[in-house]
Amino acid sequence: MSTDLHIPEYLQDCELVAAEDLARSPAFWLAHVLMAMGEYEEPAEPYGVDAAAFEAMVDRLSDPDEPWPVLRVGCGGDHTVHVVYVNWEDCSNVDFFVRHPAWGRLGHLGQCGADAAGPGLSWTELLALATGVPEGGEGLTDPSERLLLLLPLLGDADLPGEAHATVARALSHCGIRREAAGDLATVLLAGQDPVGGPRWTIPEGSPVAVCSAPYSPRRVPLALGITPDQAEALAAVLGGSRPGGGAGGG
Repeated sequence: MSTDLHIPEYLQDCELVAAEDLARSPAFWLAHVLMAMGEYEEPAEPYGVDAAAFEAMVDRLSDPDEPWPVLRVGCGGDHTVHVVYVNWEDCSNVDFFVRHPAWGRLGHLGQCGADAAGPGLSWTELLALATGVPEGGEGLTDPSERLLLLLPLLGDADLPGEAHATVARALSHCGIRREAAGDLATVLLAGQDPVGGPRWTIPEGSPVAVCSAPYSPRRVPLALGITPDQAEALAAVLGGSRPGGGAGGG
């Protein structure tokens, strides 16, 4: 059952609703990854997803007359990543941000859709958020679901060799036909350029990695302005990135 949400720092004139129940359907996962790429007109049947269910899911995720769906990834130390399907009358986006109740601000990770901004996560950070499931946390608790929900934020020139198999397993686990999961993983990771792709480094004065990509909100430290202790706690949630510690996920 859906539950109304209030995110005090999310200053949009909208109604928000918790929508983790959508994650039970393979149609959601196919819609999520394809819509984030701008490829939502892709046929659903080759992926083992019912076409009518897929079309209904796309309509729900982009309906400006309904409350905006929000899916959450609870993390350690009371941090929560929110994924909001933003649906104005004239455009749709997907907002990704991290929140802590003590910050008084949001940490903007990225955005997919008409006003795209990213990337927002390195591979190391994506895996840390996917697998770092706290006890009693809110939102999604399945590591494969958490990984796929945040996958559109990925941008990393230093992807490890196992990244493709990891994404393919997550797709299969979430209901994508096993024979098609590998091909879809290839498509979803195709933009990860090992030569000119984004690099992640630890800046002076912050333990949280920053990104080299020109349109990434993470060209500056995430949640800029939080206290040093809060930044250390955030870095731990993101995989404990430190200089020389492989912030880029190699």
